[in-house]
Amino acid sequence: MPRYEFRCDHCGPFECWRSLDQVSTPMVCPTCQVTARRVYTAPGLVKTPTAIARALYRSEKSAHEPDVLRRERPEPKEEQPAQVFYQSHGRPWLLEH
Repeated sequence: MPRYEFRCDHCGPFECWRSLDQVSTPMVCPTCQVTARRVYTAPGLVKTPTAIARALYRSEKSAHEPDVLRRERPEPKEEQPAQVFYQSHGRPWLLEH
């Protein structure tokens, strides 16, 4: 919603937030209730710092076309052979497979 500046002949300048469909309707001064005229001023444009502009661009882009990132897989570690344990259960007649 844009902010518009008006000037009352009795009270002076004041600002008002109005929707775009209310641009052509006359504005009444909030103090003295007299119809005020609109003062045309330059738009309030602000230059966004480069770092913030890049971040905004990336976030807007990723909403529609996310970047595909590939992570390098870590090199597999050398596996040591499993240790074999021989246990005596006290049953010499039992053969293990």
